[in-house]
Amino acid sequence: MKTYAIRLQPNQDLKTSLENYVRENQIKAGVVLTCVGSLNCATLRMANETALKTFEGKFEIVSLVGTFSTDGCHLHIALSDKNGNMIGGHLKEGCIIYTTAEIAIGEIENLIFTRIMDEDTGFKELVVKPRAD
Repeated sequence: MKTYAIRLQPNQDLKTSLENYVRENQIKAGVVLTCVGSLNCATLRMANETALKTFEGKFEIVSLVGTFSTDGCHLHIALSDKNGNMIGGHLKEGCIIYTTAEIAIGEIENLIFTRIMDEDTGFKELVVKPRAD
């Protein structure tokens, strides 16, 4: 497994920054190894919902999990507020870094992840293929 580590700065968008990094580094089958940091705004899609929810305030990133490919990602995030209350959901654009986000990404070198529209789910879903090169 090849590994990458990045640090995002205040006011960067977490999802957009990660997608740009994956595209720039041509990561073909990426996974989140770890992520710690904080947000000052979070935009999430909750389970079985189409509408997005935006949460204002300061949040600690407790967990970020998911997969990356050059044609998209699927990421879930868990956050805690100042009282330790948890929220979580599907990471969308609009999750803005407060102080930092430190992220390690692993690339599975013998695979390629792609995403294609799945008629049953209505979402672009993961397709795993062996890498030919």
